Amino acid sequence: MTGLSDFQITEKWPAQHPDQLQLYSLPTPNGIKVSAMLEETGLPYEPHLVSFSTDDQLTPEFLSLNPNNKIPAIIDPDGPHGAPLALWESGAILIYLAEKTGRFLSSDPAEKYETLQWLMWQMGGLGPMSGQLGFFHKFAGKDYEDRRPFERYRDEVKRLLGVLDVRLEHREFIMGDDYTIADIAAWPWLRTIEGFYEAGPHVELAGCINILRWLETCKSRPASEKAINIPARD
Repeated sequence: MTGLSDFQITEKWPAQHPDQLQLYSLPTPNGIKVSAMLEETGLPYEPHLVSFSTDDQLTPEFLSLNPNNKIPAIIDPDGPHGAPLALWESGAILIYLAEKTGRFLSSDPAEKYETLQWLMWQMGGLGPMSGQLGFFHKFAGKDYEDRRPFERYRDEVKRLLGVLDVRLEHREFIMGDDYTIADIAAWPWLRTIEGFYEAGPHVELAGCINILRWLETCKSRPASEKAINIPARD
């Protein structure tokens, strides 16, 4: 029977609690998604910091779990059929945890797939476009003389925010009254646009009244307040 010790990643990040779900992450928007989900569900888990400052994500141990060298990643020692399951990609992890716990994803087929639709909207649109906006506004891209890349991603993020703002009109959460993995996937990115990227004015976030109300609700959840610091940075 396969155990956690059979996963090479545990050589660099030993499991102190091998019976618990192992989280390999960093409190970036994608990492916070999974930390928030774990805190919401109450599943026992052990977080391990994958530090970008020391290129942990490029080490052979991490690549043995996620060859795409991105956080977050997990190993669930109690996966399907009782066997350990290694999984990466934040959206896939959210779906897995939702189905494992029966929470934050409706069992009704119509509601389920509508929720997954908004999850994919975040994964394919809001997340990567916001990341590019951050690069061209705050990081190395800000020094490019050609402003067209920045303008392209600024305008696309602004468009995506318009889509979300309309969706949230007369809705507490993306799916209505219920908090779901669609919200868990999206709010860490809005928090980053507003805060770390300091790009809110460029995408006219202040005018997205419905988003701002929803974002405050999501951020103020106890699980969210914990998740933004999980795993703790050195």
